[in-house]
Amino acid sequence: MTAAKLASPGLEVNEPILFERSQSGASAVDFFSSEESQNLSDHEITNMLKAHHSERSIMLPSIREPDAVRHFTRLSKKNFAIDVSSYPLGSCTMKYNPKLHEWAARLPGLSGLHPYMDFEDLQFAFGLMYELQSFLCEIGGFCKTSLAPSAGAHGEFAGIAMIIKAIEKRKERRCKILVPTSAHGTNPSTAGFFGLEVISIDADETGRIRKIDIDRAMDDQCVGLMVTNPNTLGIFENDIANITKIIHERGGFVYGDGANLNALMGTVRPGDLGIDVMHFNLHKTMTTPHGGGGPGCGAIGASLELSPYLPIPVIERLENGSLAVADMPESIGRIRSFFSNFGMMIRAWVYIRSLGGQGLKDASTNAVLNANYIKKRLEKHYHIPFPTDCLHEVILSDKWQLVHGVSALDICKRLIDYGIHPPTMYFPLVVKGALMIEPTETESLFDLDRLCEAFISIAHEAKEKPDLVKGAPHSTALRRLDEALAARNPVLSYQAMPKN
Repeated sequence: MTAAKLASPGLEVNEPILFERSQSGASAVDFFSSEESQNLSDHEITNMLKAHHSERSIMLPSIREPDAVRHFTRLSKKNFAIDVSSYPLGSCTMKYNPKLHEWAARLPGLSGLHPYMDFEDLQFAFGLMYELQSFLCEIGGFCKTSLAPSAGAHGEFAGIAMIIKAIEKRKERRCKILVPTSAHGTNPSTAGFFGLEVISIDADETGRIRKIDIDRAMDDQCVGLMVTNPNTLGIFENDIANITKIIHERGGFVYGDGANLNALMGTVRPGDLGIDVMHFNLHKTMTTPHGGGGPGCGAIGASLELSPYLPIPVIERLENGSLAVADMPESIGRIRSFFSNFGMMIRAWVYIRSLGGQGLKDASTNAVLNANYIKKRLEKHYHIPFPTDCLHEVILSDKWQLVHGVSALDICKRLIDYGIHPPTMYFPLVVKGALMIEPTETESLFDLDRLCEAFISIAHEAKEKPDLVKGAPHSTALRRLDEALAARNPVLSYQAMPKN
């Protein structure tokens, strides 16, 4: 593949909202079905339309149907999605969402279920949930799994709540927790939510935490350790088994952040390494859609000691072979209504069943291969802060580009001109000017080369035409925005434009 090509035109038009294009008398709204309109005269329909469309009833723009269709079609072309191009957000694992999963989740017998139905009529759904729980236990190396949490951070909340309950059951009071600086970003926030004092553990020159630092920090006031493995530097914690042993010997528990499970699936089971409780980001590893604040699933697996505290409901098989909600009197309780987000469970179940054990392992192997391919192609053009072999994601920095006045933000803005979504930037915080790229296994060699060529082209531009990069993006309807001003003074409601 030769030089990277700039994105084709399509984002350069600043699309006004429909209210700004509203014209008196124009209409594309049909309030009636064909059956209803057959029994009404033209005069009656006209009067009812006027009543519905008056300013006193509902606020709708007056616009012709072709204009409305073109408006929304143009807007759809401005959306960036995994179905359009690479989405290399590091740590977010933005996999392609297979359409087989979407088809299955929309099957009438599944999408039409209601949680108030009799349990006898939910046996198939319970069977799917029970199998998914079992699959996740096997993948993660855990005793029992709950599908109740509806997001990764929700799973973190449940996991720390479980650890605290287990500590309190022993009549102990502990107020601290160890969190490496290379852990996933939500970990210290979750710990802080429970009032725990966060003790930061720094990474060494290889990007890993050291057993000696854990040994010094772990005392009888610590509930344990929150660890992400591989960490947010994309590096595997080689000494994790010895580290978890220290935590356990001193009465603590180890919470594992499952955000990066896509690097280990089918090869390493976190539970076998001493992880007591871990959330599975099904919207990451299992290709269910990222909720964006909407429906997700942060299923949580636990060891034998912590499994009684899992959030409910958990599905179990009774002696007569039927499935039911398990009786768990020591559970931390319900953290989500009904059975949580069942549609996400369907998608994850189909993902696991369609790939099988070897397919899951191949997915992770290819994710690691893709990340190392990018690292090798870009290592002569961007600074690599940790030369250690990476797993599923690679960390670059803007150190070499800063010499020419070009920052990580500038590089990411310029990537938009090449039709590529920017990677995660300025995270992890331990790397100054970080660019965090996670290609996942779903990217082809063609798209990997396209991504690398864009980065290489921008590296050359930073040397030869730094102002071009610093002024990017150039192919969008709006040029670079004042992001600091937007954050400090956001406009949160529609402001009508004055009419002439």
